[in-house]
Amino acid sequence: MPDVSSVRLTTTSYLVLGLVELCQPATPYEIKQAAEATTAHFWTLAHTQLYTECSRLSREGLLDERQEEAGRRRKLYRLTEAGTAALDAWRAEPVSDVPELRDPGILKLFFGADLGPLARAQLETHRRMLATYLELAGQEMPEQMRLALECGLGHEREYVRYWERLVD
Repeated sequence: MPDVSSVRLTTTSYLVLGLVELCQPATPYEIKQAAEATTAHFWTLAHTQLYTECSRLSREGLLDERQEEAGRRRKLYRLTEAGTAALDAWRAEPVSDVPELRDPGILKLFFGADLGPLARAQLETHRRMLATYLELAGQEMPEQMRLALECGLGHEREYVRYWERLVD
């Protein structure tokens, strides 16, 4: 196993490693689709970032990269032993960082946006997201994913409650 102790890993790195673990072997496009169906609900990843991070993690020995011999010659990624070890070590670390709330609606509210249109638009947005999460809740998924979904449900219910109050 290569020595990857000097490799700089970011949250994006771990996100990519986790997504590859979920759907390996996988092309960057399949990884992007997996992100859109799962983690994009609470952690965004730019399409270009995904491609560059897959390549970087491959160069660092955390992902195995194979290119198809024929056809579209797509790249397929799998976790290496080092990639699995890095992901496992990251999962084992407790998180003590205060989460950052990056909500454009709250930012606009803070800076004096017209409350009526903003509140109505935000209410509709969060109602849609809540409906999406409720639909996902009816699907089979691992316990840890269900717990993350429950967190999202709680946040969206609170957002709906909050914006309903401002609409009234």
